[in-house]
Amino acid sequence: MQDDQDHFNILRTLDKVENPTQRLLAGKLGFSLGKLNYCLVALKKKGLIKISNFEKNPKKLKYIYILTPRGITYRAKLTINFMKLKIREYERLKKEMKNN
Repeated sequence: MQDDQDHFNILRTLDKVENPTQRLLAGKLGFSLGKLNYCLVALKKKGLIKISNFEKNPKKLKYIYILTPRGITYRAKLTINFMKLKIREYERLKKEMKNN
């Protein structure tokens, strides 16, 4: 469940940030670089993102992270599940408030 939430947050952030670095993504998400790298590799293995080296530099490699069509579909599914969860929480809280 937590992996799904982490993956959803990464997919959302990748869609919003232009040319993100791992350091930038980790900072925005509150992840360590190690955790972010682990999650990116998992997303790549699932076929949800592509990681491409677009510039070779002797000091640093630059990568671009692209959502695949499957990644876009997966993000939409997670968004729907997240919204359903929030609606259930809202209904539960509304019922609690009414009973008090």
